[in-house]
Amino acid sequence: MSTLGRPTLYAPEFCEPAHNYCLLGATNEDLAGFFHVCTSTIDNWLARHADFAAAVKRGRAEADARVARCLYDRAVGYEQRSEREVVVQGQLRTLAQTIHHPPNVQACIFWLRNRRPRDWRVAEGGSDALAAARATAEDLAALDAAGERARAVALARRAGD
Repeated sequence: MSTLGRPTLYAPEFCEPAHNYCLLGATNEDLAGFFHVCTSTIDNWLARHADFAAAVKRGRAEADARVARCLYDRAVGYEQRSEREVVVQGQLRTLAQTIHHPPNVQACIFWLRNRRPRDWRVAEGGSDALAAARATAEDLAALDAAGERARAVALARRAGD
């Protein structure tokens, strides 16, 4: 007995490219364009082919984790080591430099609003000050302590340079 409808275009070889494309942030619509199928076809493949669904899920999880890590670094500040080669008096020398990127307030707000929405949401028609006022004293003390530790580390590193 034959199955109704058109034969599937799916092939198990699609898993790796789907995973790799999802590492770049691909949506189901993006995947559909990549494989030259409709978005509903991607939805069907995700529902019917566990290997394809796992590859897509794994790629998206890895991409999300990388972005979350970068957002966290921006929120709390980070150090970046940079090396470049220059010619000094006819000799090639390598210069090393540590660049301090201070915490970014927008990244902090974004992180906290997504991780602790009840404490950091903006009330309808309200301002950010109202949302911040809802945060518990414990949360504010922890943030203040983290900021002080970051400042102390930055000052110690600058003193060592």
